[in-house]
Formats: sequence, structure tokens, C-alpha cells
Amino acid sequence: MSLSVENLLFQYPGVPVLRNISFDLPTGDFLSLLGPNGSGKSTLLRLLDRILIPQRGSITLNGLPLSAYSRRDLARRIAYVPQDTLWVFPYTVLEVVLMGRSPHVGRSGFENQHDLDIARQMMRLTDIDHLADKLITAISGGERQRVLIARALSQQPEILLLDEPNAHLDISHQVEIFQILQEQNEQHKLTIVSVSHDLNLAAAFSKRTLLLGEGGVDGSTTFALGQPKDVLTESNIEQVYKTPVLVDQLPASSTLRISLLPLASRRELRRSGD
Repeated sequence: MSLSVENLLFQYPGVPVLRNISFDLPTGDFLSLLGPNGSGKSTLLRLLDRILIPQRGSITLNGLPLSAYSRRDLARRIAYVPQDTLWVFPYTVLEVVLMGRSPHVGRSGFENQHDLDIARQMMRLTDIDHLADKLITAISGGERQRVLIARALSQQPEILLLDEPNAHLDISHQVEIFQILQEQNEQHKLTIVSVSHDLNLAAAFSKRTLLLGEGGVDGSTTFALGQPKDVLTESNIEQVYKTPVLVDQLPASSTLRISLLPLASRRELRRSGD
């Protein structure tokens, strides 16, 4: 299941956000969308799920425009995890996760044992099975985030879109969630697009990174696209985020490490290396 974006343009009334965005998303990719606040990361994610419609350009799924798919057919192929959801009704956690099965439910409109088994499997995977009978309105923000991820995985999509999946999570669950996503990506060829503000998590787990910001070729707001080691350089990060950083590697590992530095400290480090 491949997705292609070509010459995408989107703006809110009087506020341009994305310009000349083009990239291909092959099956089994793990792409992290990075960039400062207001760069259009969440907007791009919503465009990929047809929540928003571009003013110009195209998004195709297996060669067909997203508009060629019914909402139900699209939900069988693409799952979207927002940063958080406002819950008005006090559903149980199990009921919320079961909602992910709705694109697959037959004409009866009721989930069967197979649907229930999948929901419980994804709850165990995301470490929320003990919350099954809890109300979604009575659990923490981090727990709700894992519920939303379990619900999306219950859709059994081919493409998973996540808007800051590590939001509200403690450190251990941040790493755990990204490990789960990596396993789904590698073992089940699940294609993943994840918005993140954590450059280190993106560097550690994604196969490619798309850095959004001003200064791209031909006025594009794609500043850089490629493997983390090629995109997350000191120069690129400083230009886009306007913040000096040090980029090196973790000891005994090829994983990048991005550290924030005051400008004076960075200059001192460069002098000592001369």
C-alpha cells in the first residue's frame, strides 16, 4: 500500500502553511514529520487522512486519489491517532478500543468474538488490558493516549498516522510505544507516519524524516527529507529551529543523539576541537 503526495498546497484563511510538498510513502516506511510549532506537521497528517482537503496538489493511495475511497474503505486502510480526544460520553476503555473495529463490522452492526479478540490483543500490546472496565473519562492523559493507539491498531490498517504518540506519556511508556510501533513496522510491514517534537526518538526509530520549515527548494516548506543521519544535522536543526544543538552518536551505537546547547557552549566545543 503506497501513498504519494505531489505539489501539495494548504493554507488556512490568510495563513499559508504547506507549500509544494511532494514525497512518496512506500509500503513499510516509518516516516517522522518534524519541525517547529506552526510548520504544518499536524495539518499534513490530517491531509493524509482526508480530514482536510488541499487547495492544490494531490494525494494518491495505490494510484487512486483519496476521494475515490469511501470513508469506510479509507478507514480499513488508514488509521489516525490524534494528540487527544475530548470524551463527552463515559465509554469504557474496552468500548473505545472496540470502536477501531467499526470499519470491519458486518451489516449486523455488532462486533463478534473475532473483533473482541483483536481489541483485547491490542490492549495487551499497549499495556492497557488492566484498564478494560475503566471509564475513558476517569483515566490519565497518558493512559488515554495508549487507548487511542490501541484503538487505531485494532483497525488493522496498512498505514498508521500518529500525531505526537508520545504526548502525555512518561519516559518508559514513550520508549515502549515506539518499540511497539517499530515491531509493527518491521514484522507486519505497517507503514507509519508519526509527528514528533522529540528529535531523539525520531532519530532512534524512524527510517526516514521529513523536516518542515522555511528555506526548502523552490519555496517548498519541505526543508529536508531523507534518512535521520542526513536530515538531523546541526546545520539543518539550527536553521529550522533557530536553536544551536550538538549532534553526535550514542556510545557503542550508530543512533544519533541531539543535545540542546547554549550558543556560547557550542562555540567553546568547536574551539576545543580545532
